[in-house]
Order: sequence, then C-alpha cells, then structure tokens
Amino acid sequence: MANATPSRIGQANLSGATDALFLKVFAGEVMAAFAETNLVLPYVNTRTIASGKSAQFPVIGKSTAAYHVPGTEIVGTGIAANEVVITIDDLLLSQVFLASIDEAKNHYDVRSIYSSELGKALANTCDRQLLQMAVLAARSAARITGEQGGSVITDSNAATDSNALVADIFTAAQKLDEKDVPTDNRVCFLLPAQYYALAQNTKILNKDWGGAGVYSDGKVLRVAGIDIVKSNHVPNTNVTTGTLLSGTGDKYLGNFTTTVAVVFQKNALGCVKLMDLAMESEYDIRRQGTLMVAKYAQGYGVLAPHAAVEIKTS
Repeated sequence: MANATPSRIGQANLSGATDALFLKVFAGEVMAAFAETNLVLPYVNTRTIASGKSAQFPVIGKSTAAYHVPGTEIVGTGIAANEVVITIDDLLLSQVFLASIDEAKNHYDVRSIYSSELGKALANTCDRQLLQMAVLAARSAARITGEQGGSVITDSNAATDSNALVADIFTAAQKLDEKDVPTDNRVCFLLPAQYYALAQNTKILNKDWGGAGVYSDGKVLRVAGIDIVKSNHVPNTNVTTGTLLSGTGDKYLGNFTTTVAVVFQKNALGCVKLMDLAMESEYDIRRQGTLMVAKYAQGYGVLAPHAAVEIKTS
C-alpha cells in the first residue's frame, strides 16, 4: 500500500519549512493586535535610530520682533535653544511557549489567542508609560529659560461632575492657546468612568451647541477642539520604583493617585525606537514546543512641557 502524501498547510508552495506560513501569520497577528490596541503612540513624536542608546531632540525657543532704526546695523538676535536626550529602555518582551501536542490538536485557536495577547501586552505597557510621561510633562518646568512649563488644573469635582470636567478641558485648551501650542493633534485621555460621564452631558452632544458625539453609541468626539480618547491606562495609582511601569531607571515614576485626565499636543512627548516591534520563534526539541517572543526596545521623554496639561482632583 502506497504512503499518503500529506498536505502541509504551514508549508509555502509544498517546500521548505512546514511551519513557515504559521510563523508569518502569527507575527502579523501580533503586530495587528499591537496597532489596534495602542492608542497613544500616534500622538507622540517618534524617531527610529539604527544604533546607540539615546537620541537628541532639538528644542528651539521663540524669536522676537523689533522696529528698525534707520542707519543702524542689523546684526540679528539670538534664539534660545536646548536639547532633550531620550534614552532607550531595556528590551521589553512578551512571550509564550506553544507545546507541539497543543499545536497539533488545536493550532489555529491557540495561535490566534496567544498572538493577540502578546501584541496587547506590549501595546498596553507602551500606552501606560506614555500617559505617565504625559502627566510628568505637565508637571515639568520649561526646557528653555524664559519659556513656560507645563500646566496643572486642580478641581475637586473633576472626577465626579461632567460639567466641571468639561470646563476643565476648556481651561486646558485655553492654557495651550495662551502658550501658542498648535491646535492640531491635541488629545485628552480619560478613564472610562469620566469618558462615559461626558457621553451623557448634553452640552457635549447637543447639535444646537455644536456638540460632536453620539449618545446612543456612547461616543464623545471632541471638546474644545480636543480629541477625546477613552483609555484604561490613564495613570491613577502611585507608580513605585523598580516596577515595570516605572521603566528603566524609573523614568516614568510618579504618584498619579489624584490624576483624572491628561491633555497634550503631539509636540509634548518624544519616542525613540531602537528595535521596532518584532517577533522571534524557535523550536526547542528538548521541550517539544515552540517559544515565541514579541519584543521592542524604545524609550520616551518630555520634549515640550508647555504642550501638556494635567487635570487632577487635589
């Protein structure tokens, strides 16, 4: 009796490694899950470096104007400048070990679930650390002498009164305007409790008021021209030293127990990527399974504190 010829669905064009397609699909699902889950990175200035441990971001001050006196020489005026150095954090990993017997029995379901979880784990950590850095930016002094630092709005009712929160967001927009922060790419991140409180506020949704949102869908689009984004990762705890969320060297350390929301513009934060999101896998014959690792190496820092506003209760 002749042997059957198996159809190896993980093999490309019936040749080569029998798991080649599985690994590519797995990596693609990890990246898709990361992109879908990650909310903050699009609102951050991002640079990619090929090597090194840090990158410099220039910070340029404002020029001045003056009337010219006939006959006087024009020699130029100095514009203050500084730089911000953002260092790369240690390699961040999310990993899973797939036993061969499990893959044989139920490969697709296991792969889809695991790939999604790897991507989400990295995306969530990225969001948490960036939002912590955004709050720290609002608490920071100016990077250039004579310029303004971040802003903090203290309102005891911000967490429980949607009208108060709306007023605070308008105040945040005013502060950004007064500091000549561009109006594009402004965003406010809120926890679900405060987001849904806004979604029930008629001032925000009422079309006669110029509101933007959908009550039936529980969606809030903008307040004071600022995009409103719901996230579970707005910091509201005391991030202590030596933890994952405090980052390498405790860069993202802080007490955020009274933070309600953070408003910032894209110029506020910087991200440096040394190793973008990538996947590695290796079959271990000793353990009869495949180890899959999702990873990235990047770091975050404050570029323009004046472009960030924290809203807190005390």
